[in-house]
Amino acid sequence: MKKKHRIIVALSGGVDSSVAAFLLKEAGHEVIGLYMRNWHDETLTKNNECPWIEDSNYALEVADQIGIPFQILDLSAEYKERIINYMTSSYKKGLTPNPDILCNKKIKFDVFLEHAMKLKADFIATGHYCIKGKINDSYTIKEGRDKSKDQTYFLCQINQAQLKKSLFPIGKLTKKEVRDIAYKNNLVTANKKDSQGLCFVGKIKLPVFLQNQLKAKKGKIIEIKSNSEIYKNKKDESEDFNYQMDYGDQIGYHNGAHFFTIGQRKGLEIGGKKEPLFVIGTCVKKNLVFVGMGKKHPGLFRRILKIEIKKTHWIRKESKMKLNDKKEYKVRIRHRQNLQDATLELTNKFLLIKFKVAQRAIAKGQFAAWYHQSELIGSGEIN
Repeated sequence: MKKKHRIIVALSGGVDSSVAAFLLKEAGHEVIGLYMRNWHDETLTKNNECPWIEDSNYALEVADQIGIPFQILDLSAEYKERIINYMTSSYKKGLTPNPDILCNKKIKFDVFLEHAMKLKADFIATGHYCIKGKINDSYTIKEGRDKSKDQTYFLCQINQAQLKKSLFPIGKLTKKEVRDIAYKNNLVTANKKDSQGLCFVGKIKLPVFLQNQLKAKKGKIIEIKSNSEIYKNKKDESEDFNYQMDYGDQIGYHNGAHFFTIGQRKGLEIGGKKEPLFVIGTCVKKNLVFVGMGKKHPGLFRRILKIEIKKTHWIRKESKMKLNDKKEYKVRIRHRQNLQDATLELTNKFLLIKFKVAQRAIAKGQFAAWYHQSELIGSGEIN
């Protein structure tokens, strides 16, 4: 990219976006830093922490060091409407949403991008570890060079129009190389730890967030034995097991089935077992949580998942499957999971993903993303 452009960088106050902005400025581009403030409720923070102020101050210091203009963009109204409401409604239905994926799709590469275009930007840039490319007239997105930091999974729902206007300056670097650049140029974020909270919200843990958004409702915890009748002669299908109280024994109480997800271990608060208990199913309608003992409990594993056709998303239209097509892809169902061998089959209602090896804790509402070699091909919300 030899031509000089006006590029607006989403400065989060972390080292990755800091180095992205630095590299673009060093390349001679006109760079502007924007920090997105997407959350106002500071009652959820602990020890009087105010994450957005801390992070925005880091972003401001980096902008001063690099010598670029800086602004704070308040997107809290859009964030509440598009992300918070989506999360709470999903949990109420017994789904496990992924706010980070929707955040990128509906906030950073939508509202933020739209604002940047109003400022006459040519591109926006972020600190994601991924690589943008082009095949004929279509843009591609590939895994970053640092596989341990690859973030293509979080970008699995963005489209061609969004990719066209986006840059990922650190995609071909490792995390160590990014840190080294920050150290050598004395950026204040060089030693700053990566954030662990909700996307764009700050240091807010998900359980704390949910407890402040959803009402508690006492219900029963039912243990399903690994040798229960429900597993006998049962084919390994995509449908959930039809758990009922009759299949197990009540062993405790919970504060709301909507607070739990498949594979969860923490929060059950039941002791005295030889092995840890894991959530293997929930029923929000009857407010029941079903658990099984041990990480290899059969209720934790599925070989097949399905995605409604209308909820499938393809990065390039050339890759879109046709009815009755079957293709071999690598698939992941969560961030940083190793890619898994699977066959994708398109029926008249669903995209079926059949894994070579049964997968643990497939959760409805999460996203499956499929790849060919290192290229992200598509994704969809798990039904």
